[in-house]
Amino acid sequence: MATEKELSDFLKSVEKRAFKRSKYHVRDDEAALDIVQDSMMKLAEHYGDKPPAELPMLFARILSNCTLDWFRRQKTRRALFSNMSEFESASEDGDFDLLETYALQDDSQRTESAEDSTSRAQILQEIELEIQELPTRQREAFLMRYWEEMDVAETAAAMGCSEGSVKTHCSRAVQALSKALKAKGIKL
Repeated sequence: MATEKELSDFLKSVEKRAFKRSKYHVRDDEAALDIVQDSMMKLAEHYGDKPPAELPMLFARILSNCTLDWFRRQKTRRALFSNMSEFESASEDGDFDLLETYALQDDSQRTESAEDSTSRAQILQEIELEIQELPTRQREAFLMRYWEEMDVAETAAAMGCSEGSVKTHCSRAVQALSKALKAKGIKL
């Protein structure tokens, strides 16, 4: 059973990654903060007595469910209200850097030309757009496996599906991204 300190330490360790993940999905800082806060509250209220080893998978699943709930609420609101201008801010976030692995590693590389910097930024934006176009389950599996660096078993537990399904979703996502990026002339 997790102590209060273990639970607190766990939540501190995942808050930034959880926020980035939520922000990527919903494209709204405030909504992402709400989703992360709700997820943390649900973990503490309902699963705070679980062993510390189970907390990462439980939290990942709760965060996924809260994100899906947010999308369902948005869909309902869109169906009920005709004024779509309220929802435009969700797509205007342009400063999110999806692929931190492409960020420059050391100061010697920071002297890249403006052309290279612009080209890299455009490629990252294209990759981000293509990831947004993936079906929900493929995008979720892809981000958990390759961005969150969760293993297949953790991803399957978080998504509530089999390990084979995770592998299938990831494979299809990689194939779709590869095909879409090649069609745009982007080679990684």
